Amino acid sequence: MAQQQQRITVVTGGGRGIGAAVALRLARAGHHIGIGYEHASEAAELTAQAVRAEGVRALPVQLDTSVEEQVEELFRTVGEELGPVTGLVNNAGVTGPLGRFTETPTAVLRRVLDVNVLGTLLCARRALREMSTAHGGAGGCVVNISSGAATLGAPGEYVHYAASKAAVDAMTVGLAKEFGPEGVRVNSVQPGAVLTGMHAAMGDPDRAWKKAATIPVGRPGEPEEIAGAVAWLMSDEASFTTGAVLRVAGGA
Repeated sequence: MAQQQQRITVVTGGGRGIGAAVALRLARAGHHIGIGYEHASEAAELTAQAVRAEGVRALPVQLDTSVEEQVEELFRTVGEELGPVTGLVNNAGVTGPLGRFTETPTAVLRRVLDVNVLGTLLCARRALREMSTAHGGAGGCVVNISSGAATLGAPGEYVHYAASKAAVDAMTVGLAKEFGPEGVRVNSVQPGAVLTGMHAAMGDPDRAWKKAATIPVGRPGEPEEIAGAVAWLMSDEASFTTGAVLRVAGGA
């Protein structure tokens, strides 16, 4: 396969949870993967090893997606080591601890917005500058990881997080309309409660199973189920799909 035909996809927050599952699922579809991670270097390397075991290349790169210079370095490094980037999965995100909105510290609000909104915008902008035909690229695909909270509001838990994910869906629609004529598709996936370590980080390790009573299918999701949706949106089978917000939440 010629270099320009290879699929080189950056997955932010790719070391653990949904991001790791996405990286592995895309590897099985033939993508070479740049794995962006912030702290979990060992987990990122394990994900990279699993990706390489599928016969493709993987490159872990540490960064804070809310810092423009680090985003630039991520794409520069992946481009030099793997090749021109053809895809981006904007998965990096934070919630902060669960709690009522009035008790949520300003520092938490700012960090959630910095990573979930600004970080997603910075990574999308950098990827679009590389992929858009108006910038000399050959086209590509962006999938933003949102949340079912974007439409539910998450009262009493993390309204700020829900607001940040609603912003992700808004930017998805706008970018899809702006860059569709330039060869780039942009879509969003809204996971519901999924069995990842994020719940423990929020302060409630059993939260996903507690949510099962409100989920029509009666259980939380697995990271691989989200990864399957992402992989479809990035595939040629979804070539007419852009600006879509795909809910993968068990009916919730």
